[in-house]
Amino acid sequence: MPVRDTTGTARRSRRSKITPERERELYDAVLDLLREVGYDALTMDAVATRTKSSKATLYRQWGSKPQLVVAALDCCGAAPPPFEELEAENLVDSMRELARWAARDAAKDTALMRAVGQSAQNDPELARAMRETVIEPELNAFRGLLEKAVQRGELAEVPPAADYLPHMFFGLLFARPAIDMIEVDEDYLVGFVDEVAVPLLGLTDTPPPTD
Repeated sequence: MPVRDTTGTARRSRRSKITPERERELYDAVLDLLREVGYDALTMDAVATRTKSSKATLYRQWGSKPQLVVAALDCCGAAPPPFEELEAENLVDSMRELARWAARDAAKDTALMRAVGQSAQNDPELARAMRETVIEPELNAFRGLLEKAVQRGELAEVPPAADYLPHMFFGLLFARPAIDMIEVDEDYLVGFVDEVAVPLLGLTDTPPPTD
């Protein structure tokens, strides 16, 4: 699964003498535990045992369980969408490209989000950290993609309906396994772009590229 670049991240362990390799090992263990037991049942004791670390070291470096979990997600969980690396020159194909990217590790990424999503509703510290670290940067990047489309003349303006698209797309990752008992795939997510996002934004569709 693609991972985030941990170099210089603001959420890296404070005053850390831990090597990058050891830090990555700790984060991977946190993510494994999240998938196995969920956020509420995950404890610093369990992380310490799994990683052969002291609990005091974990608290000294990360301060709290929510901060450690968010740091692990930011480092090694679901990679951020590659907004800056999109090769398409129009909004429709850019969204298709993002859909294909999202389909690659949908099952693993959804498992992680499911592990923390419900708990974030009842844990203000976790919710705040998740929003600052994961959610807001991605929403802002998507908004930037739409604003570039306005600059290119593809959209007259960013329509109010655009605010619903990230929620709808994210919802697909959870709804299809629950309703259809199968994970989303590339065809399904690209289909969402073509059949829902394109008309919702009032775009003129262009034929999908053929291999």
